[in-house]
Amino acid sequence: MESITRTLQTPKNIALVAHDHCKPSLLAWVKHNLEQLSSHKLFATGTTGNLINQHTGLQVTGMMSGPMGGDQQIGAMIAEQKIDILIFFWDPLNAVPHDPDVKALLRLATVWNIPVATNAATADFIITSPYFSGSIDITIPDYARYLTDRTQ
Repeated sequence: MESITRTLQTPKNIALVAHDHCKPSLLAWVKHNLEQLSSHKLFATGTTGNLINQHTGLQVTGMMSGPMGGDQQIGAMIAEQKIDILIFFWDPLNAVPHDPDVKALLRLATVWNIPVATNAATADFIITSPYFSGSIDITIPDYARYLTDRTQ
């Protein structure tokens, strides 16, 4: 597939997602990085977004809860180039009923080449990168060309 360049500007649109057992870890990470996150636009699945807002005061645009379709809403936003970074603290030791949605979310983040953190260590690498508060060019699929090629 052909590719084009997309520039991730500042402020970034950041999706915050966490499985139940990981919500305390994500909340602690957000509190630790409150200052850096405050200048960006935050999106989160239902319960996670409510927890972050209640405990930090950060404005978070809430989606549905993950099992109710929130993971898919975030995935759609990634495909629409409305999410720049995905911070997803997932629990690899406990299966969840919506595992296919989780896999789809991670697949879309990979297809659209956005930075993804699935644990605190990787999230720390992302948030301390100079690109977090700056701009960076990423390569993404040229969907317009893909559609043209498929319809001719």
